[in-house]
Amino acid sequence: MKFFPFYILILLFSCNNYTKTLPIYGRPEIVENKTDNDISYDTIPHSVEDFQFLNQDSMIVTNSTFSNSIYVADFFFTTCPTICPIMKNNMIKVYEKYIDNSKVKYLSHTINPLYDNVEILSRYSERLDVDSNIWHFVTGDLDEIYDIAKSSYMVTAIEDKNEPGGFLHSGVFLLVDNNRNIRGVYDGTDISEVNRLINEIEVLLETTS
Repeated sequence: MKFFPFYILILLFSCNNYTKTLPIYGRPEIVENKTDNDISYDTIPHSVEDFQFLNQDSMIVTNSTFSNSIYVADFFFTTCPTICPIMKNNMIKVYEKYIDNSKVKYLSHTINPLYDNVEILSRYSERLDVDSNIWHFVTGDLDEIYDIAKSSYMVTAIEDKNEPGGFLHSGVFLLVDNNRNIRGVYDGTDISEVNRLINEIEVLLETTS
């Protein structure tokens, strides 16, 4: 029994030094490498493809905008009558939690770029009272936005006249590391999921060089 406190101390030390590892989402690419005498294979994790959009300040936003950061991505439109206001209120909770950390940024893609131009997005950003250097609301070519939603972020973003507001889109937040890998997927309408995102941002910051 005299060793019991020491045993507990070891357990506590081990738990405090345990670091959770976040998965990488998406289907990896298998690349074949041929040499004269052998064939080998490399597994390349799924990553976000190259993109270029305009944000609310008419600034070009590309992958390099987030090269030294991690970021949270989502899809929305400013006239959305259903889940978007809930999502934005929840994203603000995340934004306020990490407002002093320059390595955490946000990327919100409009899925209605024909209406959501730079001016509309600028007013939308101002209403939310967020820093445009940290939270980018972007617009661009409709096909490119829909393509990156499907192929890179693996979420739904389509025009559907049967849906409220005329569009159907996923309500998830996606956590992306500085290698363009998706490390977390969260229901942006569920506060418990948003709290999980907040916690896993901390994990990613601790494990990202």
